[in-house]
Amino acid sequence: MIVCSSLKRQSERSGGEAMKLPRRQFLHLAAGASALSVAARVAAALDYPTRPVHIVVGLPPGLTPDIGARFMAQSLSERLGQQFVVDNRPGGAGNIATELVVRAPPDGYTLLLAVAGNAIEAPLYPNLGFDFLRDIVAVASIGRTPFVAVINPALPAESLSEFIAYAKANPGKINFGSPGVGSANHVFVELFKMETGVNLVHVPYRSSMLPDLLSGQIQLLFAAIPGVIEFIRAGKLRALAVTTATRAAVLPDVPAISETVPGYDASGWLGIGAPKDIADEIVKRLSHEVAAVVADPVAKARLVGLGIEPMSMTSAEFQKFMAGEVEKWSKVVKFAGIKPEWRPARRR
Repeated sequence: MIVCSSLKRQSERSGGEAMKLPRRQFLHLAAGASALSVAARVAAALDYPTRPVHIVVGLPPGLTPDIGARFMAQSLSERLGQQFVVDNRPGGAGNIATELVVRAPPDGYTLLLAVAGNAIEAPLYPNLGFDFLRDIVAVASIGRTPFVAVINPALPAESLSEFIAYAKANPGKINFGSPGVGSANHVFVELFKMETGVNLVHVPYRSSMLPDLLSGQIQLLFAAIPGVIEFIRAGKLRALAVTTATRAAVLPDVPAISETVPGYDASGWLGIGAPKDIADEIVKRLSHEVAAVVADPVAKARLVGLGIEPMSMTSAEFQKFMAGEVEKWSKVVKFAGIKPEWRPARRR
């Protein structure tokens, strides 16, 4: 601090003698310097953004959350007059991207695309070098991404109730695919198993599950709607139900699982997060701008077309929502005994 440096020089000039500055005057000077620092921080926040902002995405390009992030980045760029750039950092079950944001300066120029996977990973990876809820501030929600339960048409079930009956009559004989242990596709089915008591076999993939689903090697998939909707329309896959509590706008004739299994509700979701200690003024501005995009009729229609149902929450509401999601998936992870495949590197 300038004050402290000045006092140090004064002490040195006096030959190292104790300073004679009264304590009250010293505290007054220190408080003044602190106030100036706070004022400078607030002023910087009010000018935000003055340079490009990076939105870090823990998934590869082309998936629904990534597409949603790019749409939001373009919209915020137009509204705020600075470039918002999507930075894909896949790997480590999404934890690499999250840690990058956790360790970034809390100045609003490195943001996280927070997704449902973050809430699943929190209980699945308890030994990370960060805590998702503690170290990431919820800025604003963007929307939900409904999933749909689809089966190979060769399976003798025309409805979800018929599928449940068939699964109970054939325990352990129905395989379901996912892109990996602990993925949303995986735990959504585990919640379904927990609620219905059916015995289904998990088959994790490192590439697309669709070829094996279409050929009948696996029989069931809980998938994000955009990735399978054309197969549903072509009759190559049978849609049994969507995973959200209510029906999805893009598949209005497909019932919700909750219509057969009361209380079932699972969906992907996405929003904006930031490192803790970010200025409240920046959070408020970003939250306001994201909410404005989500509320715009043209933007809402575009999001729905991307398979994202707009969901607008304030920072506080989104923080509470994320905490509820972590609690929910913690119970499922424990019930299913899910063990992570990826392990974080040891810290020296």
